[in-house]
Amino acid sequence: MARGRQLAVVTNGERAMVVLTDTDGSPWEHLVDPHADSSSGRYPLSNGQIDTYADRDTVTFDLACRAVAHFITHATWPADVSIEDDRSS
Repeated sequence: MARGRQLAVVTNGERAMVVLTDTDGSPWEHLVDPHADSSSGRYPLSNGQIDTYADRDTVTFDLACRAVAHFITHATWPADVSIEDDRSS
């Protein structure tokens, strides 16, 4: 059995949901845009479903790319991103 965490990114080309989970799929945390107040659609999932997410739960595509690259290199998020802890949800 794999140990550690899994990083998932779902994007519609403009915004992205970036989620970190335990390998068992338990929630861990995700990037948020605390100033966003609308929603965006066209997020294709692997099962063919197309989702819509609150923009607060997504970030711009450019920020997602930069944050993921930083996380892969440093095992921590960059200081300028906002994170929501999903473990207590």
